[in-house]
Amino acid sequence: MEINSFEDILKYCREMKATIPEVMIEYEIRKTGRTREQIIEGVRKILNVMIESVNNGLTRDVKSPSGLLNNFAKKVYNAKVNTLTVNFKKAIARAMAVSEVNACMGRIAAAPTAGSSGIMPAVITTMMEEHGITEDKAIEGLLVSSAIGLLIVKNASVAGSEAGCMGETGSAAAMGASAIVYLLGGDNRQIESAACFAIQGAMGLVCDPIAGLVEVPCIFRNAIGVANAFTSAQIALSGVESVIPLDEVILAMNEVAELMSPKLKETAQGGLANTKTAREIQRRFIYQIDIGK
Repeated sequence: MEINSFEDILKYCREMKATIPEVMIEYEIRKTGRTREQIIEGVRKILNVMIESVNNGLTRDVKSPSGLLNNFAKKVYNAKVNTLTVNFKKAIARAMAVSEVNACMGRIAAAPTAGSSGIMPAVITTMMEEHGITEDKAIEGLLVSSAIGLLIVKNASVAGSEAGCMGETGSAAAMGASAIVYLLGGDNRQIESAACFAIQGAMGLVCDPIAGLVEVPCIFRNAIGVANAFTSAQIALSGVESVIPLDEVILAMNEVAELMSPKLKETAQGGLANTKTAREIQRRFIYQIDIGK
């Protein structure tokens, strides 16, 4: 059983008369030799880590060693002035919370990467709270998101060093958007369109971490990634279809990654990382490390 394209997934759905989660479970059974129960429990563990990381980021002191991140998620979560709905604001705060936990060396689920680890937890926990999604249903949503992640890994990249932040938060947003659509009863074509819109919304996004740390602007791009996921899902669920099929969007993503300058691929040589202030932060951080020695 090979899955190299979204069309492959649709083919197996038709042949097996199954949903995308069921296809992904069968794919894992054949690839790993594990049982259905073992696969589901493995995803459940990932879900629990996601929930835990959100809660930790919103309840514990999460100030990163560099000092660049300092309980920002709590400030957003508890903000009195709202430009967004309260639910949307909370979703953004949850993504930021996991980013801060990651920066503080806490336990997170890389979905698909550590740098983009806030998006899927924020999506899933928000869906569970706001839409009453059960744990078992949330696991199905994660399986749908894994299908999108698999396709990107096979045909492009989720690594910032290869595809910039487009590969990290862009992929996570596509995964999140697909999960949202599935959890709200969307069909397979709507799932596809949501993933397309999310990738298109992040196309060309660079990776330019200040001082080479997975902190700034990573935390803010996780927040934007959640907004991207929910926005893309809303558009798809409204009946709008992507003009370009997902398989072609992912190939375009790979082409853009190849055209992107190495200075904008997690090297901290360009973009925000190369500003005057960022270089001063980098020098100060390196000095602190040397003093610590």
